[in-house]
Parts: sequence; C-alpha cells; structure tokens
Amino acid sequence: MSGELILGGARSGKSALAERLARESWLAVTYIATATAGDGEMSERIAHHRARRPAEWRVVEEPLRLASAMKAHAAPDRCLIVDCLTLWLNNLLAAEDESRLRDECDALLHTLPDLPGRILLVSNEVGMGIVPLGELSRRFCDEAGRLHQHLAQICDRVVFVAAGLPLVLKGNP
Repeated sequence: MSGELILGGARSGKSALAERLARESWLAVTYIATATAGDGEMSERIAHHRARRPAEWRVVEEPLRLASAMKAHAAPDRCLIVDCLTLWLNNLLAAEDESRLRDECDALLHTLPDLPGRILLVSNEVGMGIVPLGELSRRFCDEAGRLHQHLAQICDRVVFVAAGLPLVLKGNP
C-alpha cells in the first residue's frame, strides 16, 4: 500500500479521521508530528492534538526530515500518521533553502511507495480560496498544490474532509 492522503481545510476533521482510521486498524501507531510551537496559538493547537491521542501511541516530532522519520518508523505491523504535510512544507519554506525543499519533497515521494504498514498523510487543502496577495503565501499554495497532486497519484486512497464528513476521491470507500 502506498498510503492514504487525507485533505481538508482547517478544523475540517481530517486529523480526527486519521486518528479514527489508525485506531480501527488495530495496528501499533506512530504519530509523526511536524508542527513547531512558534507562538502561543500554535502551542495550544499542539496541546489539543496531544490531549486527543491515546497514551500508548508513539510520538515522533520531526519538522523537516519527514521521509527519514517515516522510513525509520514504518513497519508491517504499524500505522504511521503524519500530521501535517502543510506544516512540514511551511517549515521547509521557512528554512529558505531551495535545494533542501526539493530534496525533502523528492525523498518523500520516492520513499512512500516502499514503506511497509499503513500510512496516513494529513494535509491542509489550501488551494480552494482566493489567490493570496503575498509572494510567499502564493508560493506556499503552489508548493502545497503540487505536492498534493504528486501524492494523490501515488497514494492508493485520497479522502477530502469537510465538516467532519469524508468524501473519498480515490480508492475504496
């Protein structure tokens, strides 16, 4: 299996869906968190996610080297949740290193198809609104859109979540 991509807007229920699918898999779960607490509001979001996770889930915090972390923790008897790809992408853009951005995205796309176990990738769909005014914001939307398109091609299942309701775009319902 090449993974499942779960897309949606902010507070759409995409993380809750990934967590439910992980629980229902009956596999051991590793949660790869990409967020960094750069301010109080983000710290609150991280705390909210932590409080929701079962205590027996292993948590790996990796803001940049996602493919390496996934490769290190994937196993046939394990479910990996990556939450979230757009925060990871933001971290890479903030590093202002174009070659690292390309290398890390390529590593993810090349590593994902060979990973054992169940892989759940959570990401914000940011391309459905108006075109942002700022250059960096437009770049972020463009990079996220390209990444999502590439992942949608290689993932076995793609789900869009709105108002807590999943809509299967690709794969089995």
